[in-house]
Amino acid sequence: MSAAARPAGEGIAAPQRFAGFTGLARFALAWLVLNAMFTFENSWGTAAVRLGPRLSFDLCVALAGLIAWVACTRRMPGPKASWALAGLAVLWVLVRYADVTAPAVFGRRVNLYWDLPHGVEVLRLAAAGVPAWRVLGFAAALAGIVAAIAWLAKLCIAEIARGVQLARLRAGLALLLVVLLLSFAAYPWAGRDTRWFFALPIAPSVWREAVVQPIKRLAGGASAVLPPGPSFSGDLAALHGADVLLIFAESYGVSSFDRPAQAAALAASRKALQSRLADAGQGMATGRVRSPTFGGASWLAHGALLSGLDTSDPADHDLLLSSQRPTLVGHFAAHGWRTVAWMPGIQRPWPEGRFYGFDRIADANGLGYRGPGFGYWRIPDQAAIGLLQAQELGGPHPRSPRFIVFPTLGTHAPFVPLAPLKAAATALQGADAYTIAERDAAVAEPASWQAPEAAYLRSFEHFHAWLGAYLADEAPRAMLTIVIGDHQPLAAVSGPNASWDVPVHVFSRDALLLERFRALGFADGLQPPALSLGGMHELTPWLVNAFSGAQGAAPQQWR
Repeated sequence: MSAAARPAGEGIAAPQRFAGFTGLARFALAWLVLNAMFTFENSWGTAAVRLGPRLSFDLCVALAGLIAWVACTRRMPGPKASWALAGLAVLWVLVRYADVTAPAVFGRRVNLYWDLPHGVEVLRLAAAGVPAWRVLGFAAALAGIVAAIAWLAKLCIAEIARGVQLARLRAGLALLLVVLLLSFAAYPWAGRDTRWFFALPIAPSVWREAVVQPIKRLAGGASAVLPPGPSFSGDLAALHGADVLLIFAESYGVSSFDRPAQAAALAASRKALQSRLADAGQGMATGRVRSPTFGGASWLAHGALLSGLDTSDPADHDLLLSSQRPTLVGHFAAHGWRTVAWMPGIQRPWPEGRFYGFDRIADANGLGYRGPGFGYWRIPDQAAIGLLQAQELGGPHPRSPRFIVFPTLGTHAPFVPLAPLKAAATALQGADAYTIAERDAAVAEPASWQAPEAAYLRSFEHFHAWLGAYLADEAPRAMLTIVIGDHQPLAAVSGPNASWDVPVHVFSRDALLLERFRALGFADGLQPPALSLGGMHELTPWLVNAFSGAQGAAPQQWR
């Protein structure tokens, strides 16, 4: 049966005429609309987008495939095929949005395999304190936008398919596409950018997340994929039985030191912290290391430091949790320290925590906080540290020393609300820890995801105040405290092209122990040195070495 005689039944729509200026205009308009869907760019630091003045590489490849299809079959896609292509277009739009928005908002590329399971919690955080009708309205609007994109994409695909049936237009487009795609392919050998007119393609992101990451996770398990880790040999004699408090300071990046305006805004609170600790006999040394994550995914930083493995690939972190690799937690436990995960941010079951083998995992419900909740995270940091002191670090002696991991919450985006500071953290244990009026006043402060820098700076002034008061007046005198940033704040705070570096502070009254950190390259005071000492995971073997009584040479990369 000839193409002309073929009935319009067979799941393929019958060809429609396409000629004249009107047809060309409709084809051009359909192309421009689809191209805009695949090339939009981010409006820096926000969730909004703007038009991108480039060609879509993915759309050019798809058009080349459509031309080949129509030239060979003399048919155009039918309704079912058009809707399928429209659904694929919606997927491409969503992936494009994730690709351009995540680096601008969080400073890192999105990882769909790892990030999607946490999407519900992110949405809950964003919706905290928002009236239900607004949340439902937003969800309905979002569903409407997706449906509109699918409908518009289907119209455009049908219009382009009709256009390429015209032999002259098809031939011209084929020639133009060959030139464009050859120019893109010639980039590695041209000695200059011959692909400047193309937006970054979307297909590699889909391939990486849908194919490469799952294969990597399934190819032989943790033992076949993960690199070797530290041996965790040696003892802890250099600590002389002191408690060790490891604080992961949320969103604490070097941008607060490296960006002059932020450094100036925090200068007074940092000076007050340093003076208060110096008056209490606390020495301090500060270094700079590179976090495995940026703007979020704090658990990657926790895993890197506790295991000594590079977890910048979230799939490797997943594999780590399914392995039996040794960690700092097990190292301390093997030498008689009681190990505690003080986790006020964990509000749901945390089965992954079993990997570390803590003697106690205290989540939001297990800390014993009975005061009013402050926003999504509920428990203020000063109250959390007060409960920690009362339950684990205070009490009669002798007792076994503690190794405690405590990720803070007060400096988590959107950096509000902040509970009022109190004179003593250990007084914040009962239901009357804060008044309802104090809670209401704090919660009433509006959050801004578009301009969060001012709230970020206030949250760190708050952090400096409660940390200085606790370490100077309430903490055990012999305790070693390590404060390390988990990652830089979101890009709206850290700015464009920010590094992934975070500060790490060591506070102690043991001058000899601090001298070991200075020998590594740590500097006196709170200001981190200009150069990074390496990845966060590279700090782990040096800590094991520094805590050992028979201290050997520092690893080569740390000299």
